[in-house]
Amino acid sequence: MSHAVARLRAARLARSEKPFLARGSRAVRCPSCRLAVSHCLCAWRPRVQAQSAVCLLMHDVEALKPSNTGWLIADVLADTSAFGWLRTAVEPGLPALLSDPQWQPYLVFPGEYAAPERVVDSVQLAPGKRPLFVLLDATWTEARKMFRKSPYLDGLPVLSLQPEQLSRYRLRRSKRDDHLCTAEVAALCLELAGDRCASEALDAYLDVFSQHYLAAKAPRAVDLEDALHQRLRQFL
Repeated sequence: MSHAVARLRAARLARSEKPFLARGSRAVRCPSCRLAVSHCLCAWRPRVQAQSAVCLLMHDVEALKPSNTGWLIADVLADTSAFGWLRTAVEPGLPALLSDPQWQPYLVFPGEYAAPERVVDSVQLAPGKRPLFVLLDATWTEARKMFRKSPYLDGLPVLSLQPEQLSRYRLRRSKRDDHLCTAEVAALCLELAGDRCASEALDAYLDVFSQHYLAAKAPRAVDLEDALHQRLRQFL
């Protein structure tokens, strides 16, 4: 199955002058889930419906990283768009998406970095609108630069999340435990918008993805009947 992040990855690879070598690049990876074929996740991709949509604005090589969790969002949500971020240019499809009258876009970012009048903490929809969550998919340092240097996003309300739980993502660590990975942020947004089933499916998918990824690195077998897989199975 091809989705927006897969297409962005293919386009990024096509213009690369040299191969992108991820950690563990000697592993033979499944082209669909990016995991080692011995720990393939394709059979565990959730199938859910959602009112919400996600727009991923991805920093340069994010789409190439096997550990990227924006890919998981696109696996779960059919209405996921993905655009590469450049400081000097904007992909034409992005302004068109943000101005599409069916969507009510929110830029998801900590409110402390935005003017107070832009900051909201809940999803309030006008009649006939569906929520579109714009996520900056990057390291924390890169995301702050993207937030400052993307003037075409300045007109969007900033949805500031206040997650009560610490991040469960174990593949790439921020120096701060309150910095969530992209899929965790998306799951919280879905919950705020009332898409509880999609939120729970994405959370469960992230947990199983992380487990498979780390087991492949060890390497060790994965128990497909454990609690994490049982939780995800209800969304298949």
